[in-house]
Amino acid sequence: MGDIRDPLGVILCVVGARPNYMKMAPLLRAFRAHSRMPQTVLVHTGQHYDPMMNDRLFEDLKLPRSDINLEVGSASHAAQTAEVMRRFEPVVDTYQPSCVVVVGDVNSTLACSLVAAKKLVPVVHVEAGLRSFDRSMPEEINRLLTDQLSDLLYTTERSAHDNLAREGIPAARIHFVGNVMIDSLLAHRERAVPPAETLRAARAPSRFIASDHRFGLVTLHRPANVDRRGALSESLDILRAVAARLPLICALHPRTTANIAKFGLQNKLDCDRLLVLPPQGYLEMLGLMSAAAMVLTDSGGVQEETTALAVPCLTMRENTERPITVEQGTNTLVGRDHVRILDLVDEILVSGGKRGRTPELWDGQAAERIAAHLSRWLAERPAPVSV
Repeated sequence: MGDIRDPLGVILCVVGARPNYMKMAPLLRAFRAHSRMPQTVLVHTGQHYDPMMNDRLFEDLKLPRSDINLEVGSASHAAQTAEVMRRFEPVVDTYQPSCVVVVGDVNSTLACSLVAAKKLVPVVHVEAGLRSFDRSMPEEINRLLTDQLSDLLYTTERSAHDNLAREGIPAARIHFVGNVMIDSLLAHRERAVPPAETLRAARAPSRFIASDHRFGLVTLHRPANVDRRGALSESLDILRAVAARLPLICALHPRTTANIAKFGLQNKLDCDRLLVLPPQGYLEMLGLMSAAAMVLTDSGGVQEETTALAVPCLTMRENTERPITVEQGTNTLVGRDHVRILDLVDEILVSGGKRGRTPELWDGQAAERIAAHLSRWLAERPAPVSV
């Protein structure tokens, strides 16, 4: 447990789900290396509780074990958000923090922000201002509300400032710092597990392991693609069609796998050019992504990672909250447009596809910028008041 006697009040750093870990790891290192920063206390809400998607990622990212685990587990959006709030409130009461740092857009992000704001504890949102303009996505609601509650908003791309300005956020609260997700990627790229090693461990057929073997990588988990039988069937048909041109390695989310079984669609994966893997660790995924000829995904984070790696990315969504990956990076939005996807795959196989360029400040130093700014901001604030 942290030292609640810190004169500035500890910094409570919140993680809850897989994407949060890649963002929080560089922040914790930067905070703990900065002499003027208060002590940090890492709170894990337990929103993701699968060992493959939790413990292994902590190890891969050299993320210290959490000081507190709320052990919330899975539930509906409302029930999970409420339970995180209920369990996080006593932590805030005990630690009297100088601020609460949240990252991304998961339910834990919003839940802990609500508790802190109602306790008059400053909220610091890292990866603020991203908008898909699609309120059918639960993450979009989390982003909008978290940003309204936040005292400091650190952004990954300049378009986020325009979004926040339209929503009435004062410019003085907004700071463009770069992308902490890319901090993690650059810090760990040399440690990435070679694809052949990952595939041998999975007992993949030898044809997938050959050193000259070209492959595409697939991740698929968004409700719009996997939670309805028709959409999931259509998505799997697309994968089979792409696999006829380029063998695919699919690291499927547990919910996707469960829905394939629930809807009786296992036969659609019966294809010798389509290899299904269980969820992989961060270093394994980084190795596969780096070596892939292309990535087919609906993940926000993967859109950013492929841009940083200069790997063509086809995103099976109609919108993105990360427009810079399309405008400057390697990302193309394709939805479930079967014909367009196959045309782009053919183009990638012939020309190498879209390569883009690295966006501004995606240089591995975002966490250090945040630490430097936040330490000054906290030092200039009045002493925290008990709540």
